[in-house]
Amino acid sequence: MPPTEGLIAANEFCKYHNVQLTFISILADAGLTEIVNIEETPYIPEAQLEPLERMVRLHDELDINPGGIETIIHLCERIKILHQKIRRLENEISILR
Repeated sequence: MPPTEGLIAANEFCKYHNVQLTFISILADAGLTEIVNIEETPYIPEAQLEPLERMVRLHDELDINPGGIETIIHLCERIKILHQKIRRLENEISILR
């Protein structure tokens, strides 16, 4: 298996989405995405593409900076956790009835 299987060259991603590699690096430094370096070339795991594209759209379309993106991602994760808790509690209530 080639070492870059399942990885997208970060430069190609940046070219396609018209963003700077520094933007992707800032997101990676904040823990919002992952960059894998192989022989000094940065790559993005395929599993990171969808969330990374969402962050690029937040940045481009809504002009949200990386700090704002970090806050939005955190709040979305919190909402997801709360929805799971609500579903669990609703299931518990239905069992008790």
